[in-house]
Amino acid sequence: MKLLRVGTPGQERPALLDADGALRDLTGLVADIDGTLLADAEALGRIRAAADVGALPVLDGAAPRIGPPLARIGKIVCIGLNYHDHARETGAEPPAEPVIFFKTPDTVVGPDDTVLIPRGSVKTDWEVELAVVVGRTARYLESAEAGLAHVAGYAVAHDVSEREFQIERGGTWDKGKNCETFNPLGPWLVTADEVPDPQALSLRLWVNGELKQDGTTAEQIFPVGEVVRYVSQFMTLYPGDVINTGTPAGVAMGRPEPKPYLRAGDVVELEVTGLGRQRQVLARA
Repeated sequence: MKLLRVGTPGQERPALLDADGALRDLTGLVADIDGTLLADAEALGRIRAAADVGALPVLDGAAPRIGPPLARIGKIVCIGLNYHDHARETGAEPPAEPVIFFKTPDTVVGPDDTVLIPRGSVKTDWEVELAVVVGRTARYLESAEAGLAHVAGYAVAHDVSEREFQIERGGTWDKGKNCETFNPLGPWLVTADEVPDPQALSLRLWVNGELKQDGTTAEQIFPVGEVVRYVSQFMTLYPGDVINTGTPAGVAMGRPEPKPYLRAGDVVELEVTGLGRQRQVLARA
């Protein structure tokens, strides 16, 4: 299933994108798309059954704003330097263990919402990523297979980053990762049954129509199941938590000087196979 949330910010309602591309209203079945729903197999089954028999009403009217596909995110765990090609372009050694940092849930916006360049920023960068949404509580998982079994679904994430804040201003990466609007998510949460192999997905990103990133999750140093297993050794993952699994080569930081960092007015578009497409216009904060 392709689950999404539509409406003005803070007023989104749950919906489903059917096989014909029509938006179907889920408000009669569920309150929202969040961790509570993802952990409830019976509720998800009712949505599937209603969709299969055409019982879900069509959302009428003009095309609504698409918001983040997940409400009440508990935490966003991010994996750094998780693609062989990205490590090569930045001159970094592939890590022996996954690099973990965090984004706060309030960085999340809709897939087509405006992204704000922070005040004082000169190195705002793009990163297309596969986001993993947790569907079952995960503690001390013993295998990558168990990790995959705890995934509810997948989405497109844009891990927008400010490289000067991240690398040159001391401390951890968090200052360059948690500026407002720095995690567009969606358009859909695609349930795991529609993604049989998360290591066979293409990721692409364009800036002002020019292709910048063209990668594949086959290049991941630590595949999805292993990432979930590994993270569960250090923290408990709950339904509705999100893991951003890293970006392939092609970011501005990896380009020759002068590096083409983002500026107000730039248009960024990105997609992941089967998970939909995002489009953001950059503006000054």
